[in-house]
Amino acid sequence: MVLLGCVPEAAYADEGGVSYWLPGRFGSLAAAPAVPGWSMAAVYYHTTVSASGATAAAKEIQIGRFPATVNSSLNLHLNAQGDLVLLNPTYTFATPVLGGQLAIGVTGLFGRSSADLSGTLTTALGPLVITRNGTIADSITSVGDLYPQATLKWNAGVHNFMTYVTGDIPVGAYSPIRLANLGIGHAAIDGGGGYTYFNPQTGHEFSAVAGLTYNFKNHDTQYQNGIDFHFDWGASQFLSKQLFVGLVGYGYQQITDDFGQHPILGGFRSRVVGVGPQVGYLFPVEDMQGYLNLKAYGEFAAENRPAGWNAWLTFSISPMAPAGTVAPTRRMVTK
Repeated sequence: MVLLGCVPEAAYADEGGVSYWLPGRFGSLAAAPAVPGWSMAAVYYHTTVSASGATAAAKEIQIGRFPATVNSSLNLHLNAQGDLVLLNPTYTFATPVLGGQLAIGVTGLFGRSSADLSGTLTTALGPLVITRNGTIADSITSVGDLYPQATLKWNAGVHNFMTYVTGDIPVGAYSPIRLANLGIGHAAIDGGGGYTYFNPQTGHEFSAVAGLTYNFKNHDTQYQNGIDFHFDWGASQFLSKQLFVGLVGYGYQQITDDFGQHPILGGFRSRVVGVGPQVGYLFPVEDMQGYLNLKAYGEFAAENRPAGWNAWLTFSISPMAPAGTVAPTRRMVTK
């Protein structure tokens, strides 16, 4: 039985302790309508996480294909990092759809994922006991999956509402026998809704987006993640028409058990909470509008999932809003 590790994909999946949904994907101004036309957003994303116990052991169990009759004890520790660049072209339609503003886009990513796993595996079958110590490390630089997304937004004064649907097209670099991957090896569909309160007179802003993820089976491993619930939020104060500061956060909870996991893992439901600061700045780029945002999260209350910290640096460019209006619009980038 070979000592292998948990997959530190770009977006954590419940299989191996990680999920399709990348917490922090939405934030401030998530439901605010945009200016019609083409826009482009680019994000640099960094994450550093660690895990031990069942979370670090999950991939070892999955790849090792340990039979249920074997009594296994794993003392493992995982460290992982990811550095990704995400590109998100989006088109916002000028013609209303169901009284709202329709936008469609797709996100692709390129980057590097690395991890190392060390520890001890003890297995017992009747009187036979085998103990193995080891360390393994892996890294990959490649492309990830594709993530199409459609949103529909409505505005009513300071109140803004949104519904969205997105998903995973599993075309990225993935192998079930690798320690590091950038694809997740299975398709997924996710949908939900959001709300933004924004008052241009006072500069107060608050946004919240909630959704559910349904994961399809990974046919390489015969593993299917459970249904996931996620909640992203952001609160900010505009110090001027261009500059705002605030807080961001997220909560993630798997609400149904995985299928195909080893019995010693149980339902293997994942959970994590994150919170941190943010700053945003709007500025003209010739006849277009530029936007910069930096946000960071520290994670806690993790269960069956690696946890640590992550940071997002976003730059987007979009059509300029009509003169005389405050235009805190930006593109929310998917994974």
